[in-house]
Amino acid sequence: MILNPKFPLYLPGVKNGSNDNVSIIGANLREDSTTLGYFVSSNGGLEIKIQNNYPTKVYASFTDILKKFIQDNQLENVKRLGMAVPGPVINGKSSPARLGWNLDVEDFTRDFDFEKVDMLNDQESSAYGMALLEDNDLDAIYTSGHLEKGNVAILAPGNGLGEAGYFFDGKYLRPFATEGGHSEFSPRTNVEVEFYQFLNNLYGIVSWENVLSKAGLFNIYRFLRDVKRHPEPEWLADRLANGNFVEELYKAAIEEDVLICKIALDTFLEFLAREANNLTLKLKATGGLFISGDIPQAIAEYINKDKFYEKYKISDKMEEMLRNIPIYLNKNKNTALNGAALYTAYYQD
Repeated sequence: MILNPKFPLYLPGVKNGSNDNVSIIGANLREDSTTLGYFVSSNGGLEIKIQNNYPTKVYASFTDILKKFIQDNQLENVKRLGMAVPGPVINGKSSPARLGWNLDVEDFTRDFDFEKVDMLNDQESSAYGMALLEDNDLDAIYTSGHLEKGNVAILAPGNGLGEAGYFFDGKYLRPFATEGGHSEFSPRTNVEVEFYQFLNNLYGIVSWENVLSKAGLFNIYRFLRDVKRHPEPEWLADRLANGNFVEELYKAAIEEDVLICKIALDTFLEFLAREANNLTLKLKATGGLFISGDIPQAIAEYINKDKFYEKYKISDKMEEMLRNIPIYLNKNKNTALNGAALYTAYYQD
Protein backbone atom coordinates (compact mmCIF):
# COMPACT_ATOMS: atom_id res chain seq x y z
CA MET A 1 0.00 0.00 0.00
CA ILE A 2 1.45 3.34 -1.05
CA LEU A 3 0.36 6.85 -0.14
CA ASN A 4 -2.33 8.34 -2.36
CA PRO A 5 -1.16 11.77 -3.60
CA LYS A 6 -4.73 13.07 -3.24
CA PHE A 7 -4.21 12.87 0.55
CA PRO A 8 -1.05 14.91 1.27
CA LEU A 9 -0.79 13.97 4.95
CA TYR A 10 1.68 15.55 7.31
CA LEU A 11 3.91 12.53 7.99
CA PRO A 12 7.43 13.88 8.60
CA GLY A 13 8.81 10.41 9.34
CA VAL A 14 8.35 9.36 5.71
CA LYS A 15 11.66 11.08 4.93
CA ASN A 16 13.48 9.27 7.74
CA GLY A 17 15.17 6.12 6.45
CA SER A 18 15.16 4.57 9.91
CA ASN A 19 11.40 4.11 9.53
CA ASP A 20 11.80 1.75 6.56
CA ASN A 21 11.58 -2.02 6.98
CA VAL A 22 10.10 -1.70 10.47
CA SER A 23 7.78 -4.43 11.82
CA ILE A 24 4.45 -3.09 13.10
CA ILE A 25 1.27 -4.46 14.63
CA GLY A 26 -1.81 -2.37 13.80
CA ALA A 27 -5.00 -2.87 15.79
CA ASN A 28 -8.57 -1.63 15.41
CA LEU A 29 -10.45 -2.21 18.67
CA ARG A 30 -14.21 -2.46 18.28
CA GLU A 31 -17.12 -3.48 20.45
CA ASP A 32 -17.92 -6.59 18.41
CA SER A 33 -14.68 -7.56 16.67
CA THR A 34 -11.06 -6.49 17.08
CA THR A 35 -8.83 -6.65 14.00
CA LEU A 36 -5.06 -6.92 14.13
CA GLY A 37 -2.59 -6.79 11.27
CA TYR A 38 1.12 -7.40 10.94
CA PHE A 39 2.75 -4.78 8.70
CA VAL A 40 6.18 -3.91 7.41
CA SER A 41 6.96 -0.31 6.46
CA SER A 42 8.55 0.32 3.09
CA ASN A 43 9.18 3.36 0.86
CA GLY A 44 6.69 5.59 2.66
CA GLY A 45 3.95 2.96 2.57
CA LEU A 46 3.00 -0.32 4.22
CA GLU A 47 2.93 -3.97 3.28
CA ILE A 48 0.44 -6.05 5.22
CA LYS A 49 1.55 -9.62 5.86
CA ILE A 50 -1.12 -11.00 8.21
CA GLN A 51 -4.61 -9.93 9.31
CA ASN A 52 -6.80 -11.66 11.92
CA ASN A 53 -10.13 -10.89 13.60
CA TYR A 54 -10.95 -11.71 17.22
CA PRO A 55 -14.37 -11.51 18.97
CA THR A 56 -13.76 -8.68 21.42
CA LYS A 57 -16.16 -9.75 24.16
CA VAL A 58 -14.55 -13.19 24.50
CA TYR A 59 -11.39 -11.58 25.92
CA ALA A 60 -10.85 -9.92 29.29
CA SER A 61 -8.42 -7.35 27.91
CA PHE A 62 -6.72 -6.13 24.76
CA THR A 63 -3.49 -7.52 26.20
CA ASP A 64 -4.98 -11.01 25.90
CA ILE A 65 -5.93 -10.42 22.25
CA LEU A 66 -2.51 -9.00 21.45
CA LYS A 67 -0.75 -11.98 23.07
CA LYS A 68 -2.90 -14.40 21.10
CA PHE A 69 -2.23 -12.62 17.80
CA ILE A 70 1.52 -12.75 18.43
CA GLN A 71 1.36 -16.43 19.45
CA ASP A 72 -0.98 -17.46 16.61
CA ASN A 73 1.38 -16.02 14.03
CA GLN A 74 4.67 -16.78 15.80
CA LEU A 75 5.78 -13.16 15.65
CA GLU A 76 9.05 -12.12 17.25
CA ASN A 77 10.71 -8.79 17.95
CA VAL A 78 7.90 -6.64 16.56
CA LYS A 79 9.04 -3.05 16.93
CA ARG A 80 5.89 -0.95 17.05
CA LEU A 81 2.21 -1.02 17.92
CA GLY A 82 -0.48 1.31 16.53
CA MET A 83 -3.96 1.18 18.09
CA ALA A 84 -7.29 2.65 16.96
CA VAL A 85 -9.84 2.87 19.79
CA PRO A 86 -13.54 3.88 19.87
CA GLY A 87 -13.23 6.80 22.25
CA PRO A 88 -11.15 9.84 23.20
CA VAL A 89 -7.40 9.43 23.79
CA ILE A 90 -5.79 11.80 26.29
CA ASN A 91 -2.10 11.65 27.19
CA GLY A 92 -1.75 8.14 25.83
CA LYS A 93 -4.68 6.81 27.84
CA SER A 94 -8.22 5.83 26.90
CA SER A 95 -11.16 4.09 28.57
CA PRO A 96 -13.67 3.45 25.76
CA ALA A 97 -17.14 2.92 27.23
CA ARG A 98 -18.02 0.25 24.67
CA LEU A 99 -15.00 -1.86 25.54
CA GLY A 100 -14.91 -1.51 29.33
CA TRP A 101 -11.10 -1.54 29.26
CA ASN A 102 -8.53 0.95 30.53
CA LEU A 103 -5.80 1.36 27.92
CA ASP A 104 -2.41 2.98 28.47
CA VAL A 105 0.40 3.08 25.89
CA GLU A 106 3.01 2.86 28.67
CA ASP A 107 1.66 -0.55 29.71
CA PHE A 108 2.00 -1.98 26.20
CA THR A 109 5.46 -0.45 25.74
CA ARG A 110 6.64 -2.08 28.96
CA ASP A 111 4.85 -5.43 28.74
CA PHE A 112 5.68 -6.18 25.09
CA ASP A 113 8.99 -4.33 24.78
CA PHE A 114 7.85 -2.22 21.81
CA GLU A 115 10.10 0.69 20.84
CA LYS A 116 7.05 2.82 19.98
CA VAL A 117 3.33 2.59 20.79
CA ASP A 118 0.70 5.00 19.49
CA MET A 119 -3.01 5.10 20.31
CA LEU A 120 -5.49 7.14 18.28
CA ASN A 121 -9.22 7.67 18.26
CA ASP A 122 -10.56 5.30 15.62
CA GLN A 123 -11.84 8.07 13.36
CA GLU A 124 -8.55 9.95 13.50
CA SER A 125 -6.90 6.65 12.63
CA SER A 126 -9.32 6.21 9.72
CA ALA A 127 -8.34 9.65 8.48
CA TYR A 128 -4.73 8.52 8.30
CA GLY A 129 -5.78 5.24 6.69
CA MET A 130 -7.57 7.04 3.87
CA ALA A 131 -4.15 8.12 2.62
CA LEU A 132 -3.70 4.49 1.55
CA LEU A 133 -6.95 4.25 -0.42
CA GLU A 134 -7.03 3.30 -4.06
CA ASP A 135 -9.26 5.36 -6.34
CA ASN A 136 -11.72 2.45 -6.63
CA ASP A 137 -12.20 2.52 -2.84
CA LEU A 138 -14.14 5.79 -3.22
CA ASP A 139 -17.63 6.07 -4.67
CA ALA A 140 -18.61 9.63 -5.58
CA ILE A 141 -22.00 10.66 -4.19
CA TYR A 142 -21.54 14.20 -5.50
CA THR A 143 -18.43 15.71 -7.03
CA SER A 144 -17.13 18.21 -9.50
CA GLY A 145 -14.58 15.60 -10.54
CA HIS A 146 -11.64 16.26 -8.23
CA LEU A 147 -10.73 16.88 -4.62
CA GLU A 148 -10.54 20.56 -3.73
CA LYS A 149 -8.06 22.11 -1.32
CA GLY A 150 -9.35 22.85 2.15
CA ASN A 151 -10.44 21.16 5.37
CA VAL A 152 -12.08 17.75 5.02
CA ALA A 153 -14.83 16.13 7.13
CA ILE A 154 -15.32 12.43 7.92
CA LEU A 155 -18.66 11.02 9.09
CA ALA A 156 -18.84 7.33 10.02
CA PRO A 157 -21.93 5.67 11.53
CA GLY A 158 -21.31 2.17 12.87
CA ASN A 159 -21.42 0.85 16.43
CA GLY A 160 -21.29 4.53 17.34
CA LEU A 161 -21.14 7.76 15.34
CA GLY A 162 -17.59 8.66 14.44
CA GLU A 163 -16.76 12.20 13.36
CA ALA A 164 -13.31 13.48 12.44
CA GLY A 165 -11.61 15.86 10.08
CA TYR A 166 -8.47 17.02 8.34
CA PHE A 167 -7.13 20.53 8.87
CA PHE A 168 -5.53 21.81 5.66
CA ASP A 169 -2.52 23.97 6.58
CA GLY A 170 -1.92 25.20 3.03
CA LYS A 171 0.30 22.25 2.13
CA TYR A 172 -0.62 19.21 4.20
CA LEU A 173 -3.76 17.60 5.58
CA ARG A 174 -3.54 17.03 9.34
CA PRO A 175 -6.10 14.55 10.75
CA PHE A 176 -7.83 15.20 14.06
CA ALA A 177 -10.49 13.46 16.13
CA THR A 178 -13.73 14.92 17.47
CA GLU A 179 -16.49 13.65 19.75
CA GLY A 180 -19.11 15.40 17.65
CA GLY A 181 -21.30 12.29 17.54
CA HIS A 182 -22.27 13.07 21.13
CA SER A 183 -23.58 16.55 20.31
CA GLU A 184 -27.31 16.95 20.81
CA PHE A 185 -29.78 15.90 18.14
CA SER A 186 -32.36 18.47 17.09
CA PRO A 187 -35.67 17.69 15.36
CA ARG A 188 -36.99 19.69 12.44
CA THR A 189 -40.54 18.42 11.72
CA ASN A 190 -43.53 17.49 13.88
CA VAL A 191 -42.85 13.78 13.37
CA GLU A 192 -39.24 14.31 14.35
CA VAL A 193 -40.40 16.06 17.53
CA GLU A 194 -42.34 12.88 18.33
CA PHE A 195 -39.21 10.87 17.61
CA TYR A 196 -37.16 13.15 19.84
CA GLN A 197 -39.67 12.74 22.68
CA PHE A 198 -39.54 8.96 22.20
CA LEU A 199 -35.73 9.02 22.51
CA ASN A 200 -35.80 11.54 25.35
CA ASN A 201 -37.85 9.09 27.42
CA LEU A 202 -35.16 6.47 26.79
CA TYR A 203 -31.95 8.48 27.11
CA GLY A 204 -32.64 11.88 28.62
CA ILE A 205 -30.17 13.85 26.50
CA VAL A 206 -30.57 12.73 22.88
CA SER A 207 -27.32 12.74 20.91
CA TRP A 208 -26.79 12.26 17.19
CA GLU A 209 -25.28 8.89 18.06
CA ASN A 210 -28.71 7.82 19.34
CA VAL A 211 -29.93 8.34 15.75
CA LEU A 212 -26.96 7.59 13.49
CA SER A 213 -25.51 4.27 14.65
CA LYS A 214 -26.56 0.64 14.72
CA ALA A 215 -28.55 1.35 17.88
CA GLY A 216 -29.82 4.54 16.21
CA LEU A 217 -31.17 2.64 13.21
CA PHE A 218 -32.94 0.31 15.62
CA ASN A 219 -34.35 3.38 17.44
CA ILE A 220 -35.77 4.67 14.16
CA TYR A 221 -37.25 1.27 13.35
CA ARG A 222 -38.92 0.76 16.73
CA PHE A 223 -40.29 4.31 16.70
CA LEU A 224 -41.95 3.53 13.37
CA ARG A 225 -43.23 0.22 14.69
CA ASP A 226 -44.26 1.11 18.25
CA VAL A 227 -45.27 4.78 17.98
CA LYS A 228 -46.29 5.28 14.35
CA ARG A 229 -47.78 1.76 14.18
CA HIS A 230 -46.25 0.64 10.90
CA PRO A 231 -46.91 -3.09 10.63
CA GLU A 232 -44.05 -5.54 11.17
CA PRO A 233 -44.37 -8.98 9.52
CA GLU A 234 -43.99 -11.85 12.00
CA TRP A 235 -41.21 -13.47 9.99
CA LEU A 236 -39.29 -10.17 10.05
CA ALA A 237 -39.52 -9.83 13.83
CA ASP A 238 -37.86 -13.24 14.19
CA ARG A 239 -35.09 -12.40 11.71
CA LEU A 240 -34.34 -9.04 13.32
CA ALA A 241 -34.22 -10.57 16.79
CA ASN A 242 -31.88 -13.42 15.86
CA GLY A 243 -29.73 -12.04 13.03
CA ASN A 244 -27.58 -9.06 12.21
CA PHE A 245 -30.07 -6.20 12.56
CA VAL A 246 -28.63 -3.92 9.86
CA GLU A 247 -28.21 -6.74 7.35
CA GLU A 248 -31.68 -8.18 7.97
CA LEU A 249 -33.36 -4.77 7.79
CA TYR A 250 -31.54 -4.01 4.54
CA LYS A 251 -32.46 -7.37 2.98
CA ALA A 252 -36.10 -6.96 3.96
CA ALA A 253 -36.18 -3.52 2.33
CA ILE A 254 -34.40 -4.58 -0.87
CA GLU A 255 -35.53 -8.16 -1.40
CA GLU A 256 -38.93 -8.25 0.31
CA ASP A 257 -40.01 -4.63 -0.27
CA VAL A 258 -41.10 -4.29 3.39
CA LEU A 259 -42.40 -0.74 3.83
CA ILE A 260 -41.35 -0.18 7.45
CA CYS A 261 -37.77 -1.16 6.58
CA LYS A 262 -37.66 1.17 3.58
CA ILE A 263 -39.00 4.06 5.66
CA ALA A 264 -36.42 3.30 8.37
CA LEU A 265 -33.56 3.41 5.85
CA ASP A 266 -34.92 6.55 4.19
CA THR A 267 -35.21 8.25 7.57
CA PHE A 268 -31.70 7.18 8.56
CA LEU A 269 -30.26 8.56 5.31
CA GLU A 270 -32.11 11.84 5.71
CA PHE A 271 -30.64 12.26 9.19
CA LEU A 272 -27.23 11.27 7.82
CA ALA A 273 -27.48 13.99 5.18
CA ARG A 274 -28.44 16.52 7.81
CA GLU A 275 -25.56 15.69 10.15
CA ALA A 276 -23.22 15.67 7.14
CA ASN A 277 -24.39 19.23 6.52
CA ASN A 278 -23.76 20.14 10.17
CA LEU A 279 -20.26 18.68 10.19
CA THR A 280 -19.11 20.23 6.92
CA LEU A 281 -20.34 23.65 8.05
CA LYS A 282 -18.66 23.42 11.45
CA LEU A 283 -15.35 22.34 9.95
CA LYS A 284 -15.72 24.56 6.85
CA ALA A 285 -14.83 21.39 4.96
CA THR A 286 -14.44 22.86 1.48
CA GLY A 287 -11.99 20.06 0.69
CA GLY A 288 -14.66 17.39 0.85
CA LEU A 289 -16.84 15.11 2.93
CA PHE A 290 -16.07 11.41 3.33
CA ILE A 291 -18.80 9.09 4.55
CA SER A 292 -17.53 5.86 6.02
CA GLY A 293 -18.58 3.33 8.65
CA ASP A 294 -20.32 -0.05 8.73
CA ILE A 295 -23.84 1.15 8.00
CA PRO A 296 -23.27 3.29 4.87
CA GLN A 297 -20.98 0.56 3.53
CA ALA A 298 -23.63 -2.11 4.19
CA ILE A 299 -26.50 -0.17 2.57
CA ALA A 300 -24.50 1.51 -0.21
CA GLU A 301 -26.70 0.09 -2.98
CA TYR A 302 -29.78 1.63 -1.35
CA ILE A 303 -28.42 5.19 -1.24
CA ASN A 304 -30.10 7.48 -3.77
CA LYS A 305 -27.22 9.87 -4.44
CA ASP A 306 -29.31 12.69 -5.90
CA LYS A 307 -31.82 12.56 -3.06
CA PHE A 308 -29.02 12.46 -0.47
CA TYR A 309 -27.35 15.50 -2.02
CA GLU A 310 -30.61 17.47 -2.13
CA LYS A 311 -31.19 16.82 1.58
CA TYR A 312 -27.55 17.57 2.41
CA LYS A 313 -27.31 21.01 0.81
CA ILE A 314 -30.33 22.56 2.57
CA SER A 315 -29.09 25.54 4.58
CA ASP A 316 -30.19 28.95 5.75
CA LYS A 317 -27.33 30.91 4.14
CA MET A 318 -24.56 28.47 3.17
CA GLU A 319 -26.08 26.51 0.28
CA GLU A 320 -23.61 28.00 -2.21
CA MET A 321 -20.64 26.71 -0.22
CA LEU A 322 -22.24 23.33 0.39
CA ARG A 323 -22.96 22.71 -3.30
CA ASN A 324 -19.24 23.04 -4.08
CA ILE A 325 -18.15 20.39 -1.56
CA PRO A 326 -17.50 16.91 -3.05
CA ILE A 327 -18.97 13.93 -1.19
CA TYR A 328 -17.49 10.43 -1.31
CA LEU A 329 -18.45 7.08 0.17
CA ASN A 330 -15.42 5.19 1.45
CA LYS A 331 -15.90 1.48 0.64
CA ASN A 332 -12.72 0.25 2.32
CA LYS A 333 -13.40 -1.39 5.70
CA ASN A 334 -9.80 -1.37 6.95
CA THR A 335 -8.97 2.33 7.03
CA ALA A 336 -8.75 2.49 10.85
CA LEU A 337 -6.48 -0.55 10.98
CA ASN A 338 -4.26 0.73 8.19
CA GLY A 339 -4.21 4.23 9.62
CA ALA A 340 -3.03 3.07 13.03
CA ALA A 341 -0.11 1.24 11.41
CA LEU A 342 0.68 4.16 9.08
CA TYR A 343 0.73 6.65 11.93
CA THR A 344 3.10 4.62 14.10
CA ALA A 345 5.32 3.98 11.08
CA TYR A 346 5.82 7.58 9.96
CA TYR A 347 4.49 10.16 12.41
CA GLN A 348 7.11 11.99 14.47
CA ASP A 349 6.62 14.87 16.87
